[in-house]
Amino acid sequence: QVRLVESGGGLVQAGGSLRLSCAHSSFFSLNAMGWYRQAPGKQRELVAGIESGGNTNYADSVLGRFTISRDNAKNTMYLQMNSLKPEDTAVYYCNTNLLGRTYWGQGTQVTVSS
Repeated sequence: QVRLVESGGGLVQAGGSLRLSCAHSSFFSLNAMGWYRQAPGKQRELVAGIESGGNTNYADSVLGRFTISRDNAKNTMYLQMNSLKPEDTAVYYCNTNLLGRTYWGQGTQVTVSS
């Protein structure tokens, strides 16, 4: 059964931190995975990605503030978000691809107040 379940979103003041989690099916543990976000009226954008071996990449807008990681033993991917800004406000989704299909979680809302 396919499972991608995000959690950890919420309301935080600018400069604060949040840690998002994405609990996923065990067969995704060998996949590259990523965090995306979509703000109101904007296209969904890649925030950070992580390969099965641990290599990571980040959007320029979050480089140095966000850290993506994964714990394959727990079938969970994380996004540590520090120094949050109001422009980080969005719904955050975890994502992966398997056998030509793209999978998304339901999303978790992150709201950063100024």
